[in-house]
Amino acid sequence: MGSGAYAPLQYFFVALAVAAFGAETWAFIDAIIRPARAFVAAGKQTKPIWLIILGVAFVIGLYAAAYGGVIGFLSVAAFVASAVYLADVRPKVREIRSGSSGNGPYGPW
Repeated sequence: MGSGAYAPLQYFFVALAVAAFGAETWAFIDAIIRPARAFVAAGKQTKPIWLIILGVAFVIGLYAAAYGGVIGFLSVAAFVASAVYLADVRPKVREIRSGSSGNGPYGPW
């Protein structure tokens, strides 16, 4: 890390990069464990497409966190991709249950 007047700002950006990497990791792992048919049933992009997007975001986030903060536009785009997954796709995909869930025509039994 640097020393001088900008050292606190560098620490702040590293902390942001680590926090963004945490969100990107969470989104990538969550996409891995969800069933592929749930993505299609929820009306979202397919699981392989989301795995590619979130995998690239994970690698960019890892690089940014390991080498000291933001790396420009790419780190912002990586965080936005994971935020879109966590805020929009994940809730819809979680609603889709695999197999028979014991639901009747009007809700759970």
